[in-house]
Amino acid sequence: MTVSDVSNAMRAKILTAAVPYIKEYTDKYVVVKYGGNAMTDPELKKSVMQDLLLMNLVGIKVVLVHGGGPEINAVLEKMEIESTFKNGLRVTDAPTMDVVQMVLAGKVNKSLVANIVEHGGKAVGICGIDGNMIKVHQKNSELGFVGEIDEIDTSLIKTLVDNGYIPVVSSVGVDDNGVAYNINADTVAAKLAGALESECMVAMTNIDGVMLDKDDPTSLLPQLTDAEVEQLKADGIIAGGMIPKVDCCIDAINEGVKKVFIINGEVPHSILIELLTNEGLGTMFVKA
Repeated sequence: MTVSDVSNAMRAKILTAAVPYIKEYTDKYVVVKYGGNAMTDPELKKSVMQDLLLMNLVGIKVVLVHGGGPEINAVLEKMEIESTFKNGLRVTDAPTMDVVQMVLAGKVNKSLVANIVEHGGKAVGICGIDGNMIKVHQKNSELGFVGEIDEIDTSLIKTLVDNGYIPVVSSVGVDDNGVAYNINADTVAAKLAGALESECMVAMTNIDGVMLDKDDPTSLLPQLTDAEVEQLKADGIIAGGMIPKVDCCIDAINEGVKKVFIINGEVPHSILIELLTNEGLGTMFVKA
């Protein structure tokens, strides 16, 4: 179905059906963690930015948190700096940290801001260094400049949102000595969503959600409690790379976020379908 096939009556019906969901989120914070192919595909990126702008225009307090692993990898490769990982986290020595800060807080962050502005929105790109927003300490010496979050000051975010801007937050923090640290973007999203007392957090990934059988899309689990997650991990159903993704969702729930979603960002308008319709696409996490 194309836009021309949609009658005015059908458009009105679609908008009317969304009203109860819009009311649920209006004037509430929704933190969106953005990554995966939805971030590198130009058409998908355009779709996501339009969706976030629509949410902003109907009164939802949207905060966008992003990573940028593929872009960091590409620059490191050009500079002939080797990338290594431990337990899913990038080992970040001083030269790597320079690249991380340059790419995340610079190129990637500002390109997302430009995308939102291009579609008529207002956005400001920031990282955890700005306003001393995300305070961290070194996670451990083996990982180098990888930070563990101590606290988040939300005052800058709230000032931007109150003035109609969408904050675009890159996952770089700072310690008491002013040293910059790389932080996992999922962790930043979860902690920030908790600090803002968000209505929900949405993690946009390249997977549909949690499935009983990763090769069977029909085995998608639409809702999970924190207790059920622990059982699925014990049973080996949530394993490998899914563990840190799901753990961050549970962290957000434990931080006080009411609902957390994992959705497939490769599906056009997936965030609107998840939040503003009764269909639902991914897995929703709630407190038991």
